Amino acid sequence: MLDPSDAIDKAKAAVTARAELPGMSLMQHLDELRKRIIHSAIFLCVGFGVAWAFHDRLVGYIQAPLNHIGKTLVFTHPMDPLNLDLQVSMVAGAILASPFVLYQVWMFIAPGLYQKEKRFVIPFMAATVGLFLAGAAFGYFWVLPSALQILIVNFGRNFTPMVTIDEYIGFFLSIILGLGISFELPILIFFLALFGIVSPRFLWKNIRYAILAVFIVAAIICPSPDVWTMCIYAVPMLVLYLVGILVAWWVYPSRRKAKEAKQ
Repeated sequence: MLDPSDAIDKAKAAVTARAELPGMSLMQHLDELRKRIIHSAIFLCVGFGVAWAFHDRLVGYIQAPLNHIGKTLVFTHPMDPLNLDLQVSMVAGAILASPFVLYQVWMFIAPGLYQKEKRFVIPFMAATVGLFLAGAAFGYFWVLPSALQILIVNFGRNFTPMVTIDEYIGFFLSIILGLGISFELPILIFFLALFGIVSPRFLWKNIRYAILAVFIVAAIICPSPDVWTMCIYAVPMLVLYLVGILVAWWVYPSRRKAKEAKQ
């Protein structure tokens, strides 16, 4: 038989849980979304302005890996140099504004979170920006120079390279942004676990499929067919997956306990 005191405690917990999640109408959600989009657009414009002020220096950083192997960029269209400056400023401005934009995202989803879960805002902001920068740095200092050395110097040694601005910037951004985004894997797992979609047990049980997916991605981004080089790219992603399991273990119980209290 259920103890009356336990029933009262569960009822109080349920009331508290419901109080933490105030309902919002559809129009209120749309108005909140509009406000967050406007704020994010303002931050992106400010970031673009700051990046544009330093676009010459940023373009120099982008060309540095190519210059290191004795090559320079060429262009085939009069608009290519201007497009390069604009693209670099937009991407750098988005990176500068990303903490503020992420805060807007968090503020939009915060009404749907329990009070205990809202304390994750600071770790969420720091981890998201830090992981992206770590992935971008890994791409810039390791992957990109290795790719240029292998593709241009080794495989292209019998030919005269003509690296255009348009093609190089696409190659550069695919590596830097691709690795930066792939390093966000623990953040993705964080949200999936936070909302009860996946559990640490599920992630660990299916780790063999995760390893297969990681090596497929590593084979795609790896510039060399060498297995050992591919492993160098796969290991950081596997470590991030294991970190994601720890994050899920840290986050998932709070969601489960909150649901139990609500019931």
